[in-house]
Order: sequence, then C-alpha cells, then structure tokens
Amino acid sequence: MGIEPLVILLQIARLAVPYILTSVGATFSERGGVVNLALEGMMLVGAFGAAFGQYRTGSALMGIFLALLCGLGVALLFAFMTVTLKADQIVAGIAINILVMGATRFGLTLLFGSSMNSERIAGIEVPSLFMDPLFLAAVVSVVAGQLILFRTPYGLRLRATGESAATADSAGINVDRMRYSGVLVSGALAALAGAFLVFQQHTFTDNMSAGRGYIALAAMIIGKWTPAGAALASLLFATTESMEIWFQTGWIPSQLVQSMPYLITLVVLAGFVGRASAPRDAGIPFEKKHRSE
Repeated sequence: MGIEPLVILLQIARLAVPYILTSVGATFSERGGVVNLALEGMMLVGAFGAAFGQYRTGSALMGIFLALLCGLGVALLFAFMTVTLKADQIVAGIAINILVMGATRFGLTLLFGSSMNSERIAGIEVPSLFMDPLFLAAVVSVVAGQLILFRTPYGLRLRATGESAATADSAGINVDRMRYSGVLVSGALAALAGAFLVFQQHTFTDNMSAGRGYIALAAMIIGKWTPAGAALASLLFATTESMEIWFQTGWIPSQLVQSMPYLITLVVLAGFVGRASAPRDAGIPFEKKHRSE
C-alpha cells in the first residue's frame, strides 16, 4: 500500500507524455494562425513509422527517425493544403486524419499481413521512465517551447503572425514561412508522441492514437495557448486516463469508465473555452494583398 501512490504518479507521468508533446506542438501551430486538427493523423503516422523503423532495423533510434520523417511529411502536406492552397483548416485536418487512418491500415496489411496490429517490437531499454529519451523530450519541449515562444525573435514573429497576419506581413514577416514552421513543429512533436505510444505498447495497432490528438488540442486551449499551460492540462487528462485504468476492476460500469477522459474533456472545455482567448487570426487563411504602384 505504501508504494501505490508512487505507482499512480508514475503511471500519470507516462500517460501524460503523448498529450504533452502533441499539445505543445499544437501551441506552435495555432500561435502561427493554423488550427491543427490533423494532430491525430500526425500522431498515428508517427506511431506507424516508429513501429516499422524499429521492426525493420532493430533500432529504436531509427524508429524515432522514421517517425519524425513521417510526421513531418504529413505536416508538410497539411501546411501545403492550408497555407499555400488556403483550404479550410478544419476540413483539411479531418481529411488528413481519415487519409492517415486508411493509409496506416493499408500499411499494416501490406507490411505485416494484418489489418489490426504489427509484429511485436522492442521498446526503448531504460532503467526508468525518467531516463526515457521521449519522456525527456516532452519535458524539454515544454521548457524550450515556453522560452522560444515568449523570449525569442522567432517566437515574437510567430505570435504576431497568429494575431494579425496582415500586420505581420506589413512589418516584413513572411507569413507563409512562419505558418509552415509552426505546423512542422507540431508534426514533429506529434510524431514523437506516436513513437512513445508504440514503444510503450510494443506494437502498432490500428487507430492506436484513439483520440489523443483531439484531447491534446483541448489541453492546448485549456492551457491558454502556452506550452506550460498545455502541459498542466495534459497532466489533468493523463490523471483521468489513469483513473479509467484503476476503476476498470471496480463496480463502475466499464462503458462509463472508458468514456471518462472524453466526458472530462467536454466538461473542462465548457468551463474554459469562453474565458480563453485564441490568437485572433487562427483558422483564417492569409491572402497577401499586392499594392498597386
């Protein structure tokens, strides 16, 4: 009984890693003016890339590298659709998620001979969670993200782009480039979150992101578009997921237990969204106006 609270805290920390990585990435994307609903797909493709890379090479490092390539590739496609082609960001995000879900399912069948799960893969061999490089990446992403967004010229330009793209453009800031960079950061971090899921579960399963990308987006909103706030909200959602696991053996109906993270997400959002203020130009495509001579 004495170690049970420590076990629960470790479990919460482990469950929080994918939410933290993805929500910090979402902060960069939305601060630049792009609402990234494609986080779910970026996490899922990152998980698939990590599973395939580790399975084929036997190296977790190569798995992480391939996860990053896959996540950046999907992020680049999403940025091209929303920033260059000016597509509706919500529709584009949902389309990316559907595309990735189908593509990873096809990839499972093609590469592993199953539409449900991959072969078992090795995880990252470390003595404890706190030495896991992806756990450390989550911690670093919060600290570095907070400093970069609020203490560097790049962060100032990115935030200016999200607040008023037209004003940023008139000040000489390349709006498209800044928005691309924010989306690519979100894709890389979401892919790392997917890799963490794979290495923890030792296999890739169909749709294994299971809505975590959407919950991470909610964590970013609750955290008021800051990496530190998003991380704290991620810990809240990780706690509810931990409660779901611990209550599954109790008297509470399993369906209610499984819905707890999503119910709490709705309740918390209902209380916070009205008070939170998003970047003013988030979700609005930027059309550069050419001055006539």
